[in-house]
Amino acid sequence: MISATRLSLYQTRSCPYCERVRSLMRRIGLDFEIRDINTNSALRLELIEATGRQTVPCLRIDHDDGPSEWMHESADIIEYLEEHFGS
Repeated sequence: MISATRLSLYQTRSCPYCERVRSLMRRIGLDFEIRDINTNSALRLELIEATGRQTVPCLRIDHDDGPSEWMHESADIIEYLEEHFGS
């Protein structure tokens, strides 16, 4: 397991790929913040500035000991979460 200060999921409510990631995160019991880019334009800009893309889902991992890590693509996010936080 890794040390992470915070997990934030940049998403939209209507995105089925985002729902797959949210569902896994709830099932694993992870504490995470939902950041909906459709209801908050500042979050959309933050995502674009950090990654150069506005596609969701995007997981932001704020590590205790370093910079933020950004991950796109639901399959990659799910694999990462299962590997690092799954039982």
